[in-house]
Amino acid sequence: MAEEVKLLKGNEAIALAAIRYGTDGYFGYPITPQSEIMETLMDEKPWETTGMVVLQAESEVAAINMVYGGAACGKRVMTSSSSPGISLKQEGISYMAGAELPGLIVNVMRGGPGLGTIQPSQADYFQTVKGGGHGDYRLITLAPASVQEMADHVALGFDLSFKYCNPAMILADGVIGQMMEKVVLPEQRPRKSEAEIRREQPWATLGKTRDRKPNIITSLELDSSVMEKNNLRFQAKYKAIEENEVLYEEIQCEDADYLIVAFGSAARISQKVMELARKEGIKVGLFRPITLWPFPTRRLNDYKDKVKGILTVELNAGQMVEDVRLAVECKIPVEHYGRLGGIVPTPQEVLEQIKKLKN
Repeated sequence: MAEEVKLLKGNEAIALAAIRYGTDGYFGYPITPQSEIMETLMDEKPWETTGMVVLQAESEVAAINMVYGGAACGKRVMTSSSSPGISLKQEGISYMAGAELPGLIVNVMRGGPGLGTIQPSQADYFQTVKGGGHGDYRLITLAPASVQEMADHVALGFDLSFKYCNPAMILADGVIGQMMEKVVLPEQRPRKSEAEIRREQPWATLGKTRDRKPNIITSLELDSSVMEKNNLRFQAKYKAIEENEVLYEEIQCEDADYLIVAFGSAARISQKVMELARKEGIKVGLFRPITLWPFPTRRLNDYKDKVKGILTVELNAGQMVEDVRLAVECKIPVEHYGRLGGIVPTPQEVLEQIKKLKN
């Protein structure tokens, strides 16, 4: 398949990009507002064209453990869900991090806590960026703000995941998952052969052969001194990710007196706020983290002596705002504005918050 332009929902873009990436397997379970990912894969029937396995598991717990098994074999495997479903997957995600296995997880967030609403939210920031499962682990976390980025982040997420042998997550929200935009889909990548996996991922468990013993992949270690060494190795890896893989976007920040920091659909709303504010003579810039972890702390720190204040806009009660305050060392005012329960703020609402910050 050559490069192709289509009008797609964000969820559909994830599915088609996964096929074109050469993904070996998808294991999931339906939940609104991300169900179109699996539905699109089922409609496309990639098992007939690329050999990709698409399976609806009996539960979210089963799905993430299937991903664990496929990842242990060096395969490009993924799952997707929405907030309560990701909560159920947390043990398996922690196991993958502890076993240093690659894999892609998609979370199209909805409101909570509990079963909550089926409307969009960004209240899983803590769950993902701070590590929702147990132990000192991190997830490479990408926050798309467009349907194009939903497609692009599939390849980016997989590539980073395999580069560092660490799970990666695409943390989207219901707005980005359900909205439709023009998308340029990439060319088809071939799936890797067993020989390529053995050469490029020697840690993978592919069965016993005459000249190779099977690898034992586990996150269990009963010797505390060995487990501490494992954890120190993890921390060194996370530091390398923080040094090398930070992504962000800056829009009209060079002359800004005030910054809005936002990700996902909140960043799209904030871009309109920036335009409205500048028409009223208030110089506002937009800083959009693309990697929520690693968070662009150093770059944001550069603004602590350049702007008068920062407003974070999030579809939650205030989660990313903590990282923003840490980044600027509390040297300037940092306020939060968010709507809860699946309500999306209007640009005018946010503009009023900018005026309050200014005054």
